[in-house]
Amino acid sequence: MGDLRKDTWDSLSGLPLPLTGKAAENTSRLSDAGSPPYTRGIHETMYRSRLWTMRQYAGFSSAKETNERFKLLLERGQMGLSVAFDLPTQLGMDADDELSFGEVGKVGVSISSVEDMKELYDGIPLDKVSSSMTINSPAMILLAMYIVAAEEQGASMDQLKGTIQNDILKEYIARGTYVFPPKPSMRLITDIFEYCAENVPKWNTISISGYHIREAGSTAVQELAFTLSNALAYVDAAIESGLHIDDFAPRLSFFFNCHNDFFEEIAKFRAARTLWYDLIQERYNPRNPKSSMLRFHTQVAGVSLTAQQPLNNIARVTIQALAAVIGGTQSLHTNSYDEALGLPTEASATVALRTQQIIAEESGAADVVDPIGGSWHVEHLTKEIYQQAKELIETVEMKGGAMAAIEQGWQQHEIHQTAYRYMNEIEQNKRNIVGVNHGVMDELQTIPVTQINPKIGEEQAAKLSQLRLTRDQHTADLCLINLKNGIANDENLFPHVIDAVRARCTLGEIMNVMKDDFGTYMAPSGF
Repeated sequence: MGDLRKDTWDSLSGLPLPLTGKAAENTSRLSDAGSPPYTRGIHETMYRSRLWTMRQYAGFSSAKETNERFKLLLERGQMGLSVAFDLPTQLGMDADDELSFGEVGKVGVSISSVEDMKELYDGIPLDKVSSSMTINSPAMILLAMYIVAAEEQGASMDQLKGTIQNDILKEYIARGTYVFPPKPSMRLITDIFEYCAENVPKWNTISISGYHIREAGSTAVQELAFTLSNALAYVDAAIESGLHIDDFAPRLSFFFNCHNDFFEEIAKFRAARTLWYDLIQERYNPRNPKSSMLRFHTQVAGVSLTAQQPLNNIARVTIQALAAVIGGTQSLHTNSYDEALGLPTEASATVALRTQQIIAEESGAADVVDPIGGSWHVEHLTKEIYQQAKELIETVEMKGGAMAAIEQGWQQHEIHQTAYRYMNEIEQNKRNIVGVNHGVMDELQTIPVTQINPKIGEEQAAKLSQLRLTRDQHTADLCLINLKNGIANDENLFPHVIDAVRARCTLGEIMNVMKDDFGTYMAPSGF
């Protein structure tokens, strides 16, 4: 049992609270928290020993402006950083690419070189602060930039802590920021697994994401089933590349949505831990207990936020965040109330962070392990979600596994059908959304939104031009040639990418070498 945050644990009225998540007599059929299959949580004392990481997702305009927002959030109590990249960066394009025009810095921060990454983390010690980066197709390159930025701060690879999303399968299913075909994309992912297992051991090499699957319109069961199906595909690919399950599985992490149905979401998280444990144990026989322990980050449901009466979103976010905490999340992002209108302002981002802090310090939800465990309703939902998700995973496997099903457009079609039904229910007033089709009223209040620097594209292009003039061009060219040869010789590409980043090769230059060999891809839509 780890050190506890407090000496005594009582309710607001002074009623004593049990120390651990051990099952009470009338719920003895449940396993204890911290014990397989981890239904009740992966740690015996959960948040009594350590609160979840409050990791607010942020990024806009330039690295300098995002750095200022990071420092503000850290100053106000955020525990870890989470980077939102702009669309060109997500697609592996430099800010001065003609296809980047009009999109630089709009939905996240623009990062085209290691110099941008250094500016993003200026004054933030990367050997002490953990970071999460929502990046997929160019994940290897952005992680290489992070490693080199840390190196030039004086931090070594084995000190770095954080997570890179690196989940390309859900991009084909739901999100769309893929570049390469599935096979070379999986090669890049397993190269990251292999390299980091040896050199960056504290880094979570993938965050297998159900979040975007749910945002695209799936049910909770579909979110869980498709996410775990994707995870099994990554595990199989890593094992086929020569890795043992215990080489990489302890650093797998997951990323889930938390939607409006309070009890269903709690049950989904409990079922997820149980089902992942069972799948890993049955299929791979790991020796390390952490290989079958599902750890996850949660973000509340962006798709549930309304542009109408936006202050109501504070209530939605609070309900969803509370469900994530009761469900046992390891880290949490709470959306800002104005995100249906634009990027968060300083004020709205602060309210979102304070929401987590109030849950942690005032609600009592963090004082008890699995506080709703044993509830007839929650246990019933946990069992149902487990069973239905397992059956859906079996359906995916009958289609040849996650990759084959994606290539058929099957998951995409299933999600589209679910989203269509949901929107029909709202339009036909069979499902009420406050401010949209229920509790509608004339709105008098104007909500301020963040304004993006209109010259950010020109400024980033000028920085890139200066970088190319001042770098050692011969070394940069040689690094890109070595990368191309590494692709042809089936070598692990991560060391070549790190060398290219050190030589000040840009994101787009490295991606273009890969495109020349791997090609590009268009996933089926599902219809």
